[in-house]
Amino acid sequence: MSTVKLSIAQSTELCRLLADPSRLRLLLLLEAHALSAAELTEVTGLAQSRVSTHLARLKRAGLVQDQRTGGAALYTLAAVENSAAELWALMRQELDDRQARLDRERADEVVRARKSGQTWAESVAGRMELHYSPGRTWEATAHALIGLLELGDVLDVASGDGVLAELIAERARSVTCMDISAKVLAAARKRLGTVSNVGFCQGDMRAPPFADRRFDQVFLMHALSYAQEPKTVIAKAAALLRPGGSLIIATLGAHKHEAAMQAYDHVNLGVTPEALAKWLKACGLEVELCRVTSREPRPPYFEVVTALARAGV
Repeated sequence: MSTVKLSIAQSTELCRLLADPSRLRLLLLLEAHALSAAELTEVTGLAQSRVSTHLARLKRAGLVQDQRTGGAALYTLAAVENSAAELWALMRQELDDRQARLDRERADEVVRARKSGQTWAESVAGRMELHYSPGRTWEATAHALIGLLELGDVLDVASGDGVLAELIAERARSVTCMDISAKVLAAARKRLGTVSNVGFCQGDMRAPPFADRRFDQVFLMHALSYAQEPKTVIAKAAALLRPGGSLIIATLGAHKHEAAMQAYDHVNLGVTPEALAKWLKACGLEVELCRVTSREPRPPYFEVVTALARAGV
């Protein structure tokens, strides 16, 4: 038994460590098998970055150890006696969970399927998006695909600190970053102040300070989450389009997670593709795309709705 006494802060941190269901799943798996981060990702369905973060925390707590075998790190439970191990042992006695049993079955299959000479691509086939590979990131992919775009005068509504503007500036005639926050715009200026075709405007998306038919493309990238009346924001954005111009939207799909909404200052619970398409058509736009385009692989499984609509010529 550990004789180390814990402060209230240390006790709280220890409880937080073992209060995460994903970390408990990993501990239960490593109780049965020595597994790599990639294998743990395959079994649990969690993103590899999250698995690696959880493993690092468990390792710092002394609950997990790793050993390199053939260039890969295999993780197992650590045989130590400390406060974390004692609390885990106590919890483990009472744990009997269906998800944990499913994880164990998958892990058994993964271990049986290990083959020498298997390439990295073969080992992650069908789930590549969950695994890190040097240079293979969504950012790198986006930069490569941006070269296919030919943009005119662009308005980025609720632009934040200019991430989108930085990505598309080389392929646009001009990019205007509009945000209601002066502090956020200051960060955008710091990021993009030397890019000659990028401008900045403090403004409210409910009443954008521009003349109608001013832009060729208007982006509402996750802006609608901050709108009490998304329908009104869409109508204002549509009015800014030149003939043939495009309105591009990405927003959270309808959900019921009010705690998450409050944590990120959202003011609504997302929208359905059906409602979004209806609002776009009511503005006289031709809807080319409006559907759920992605679903997060971990709880609470937020969905993203993407829409592309064009103004008439």
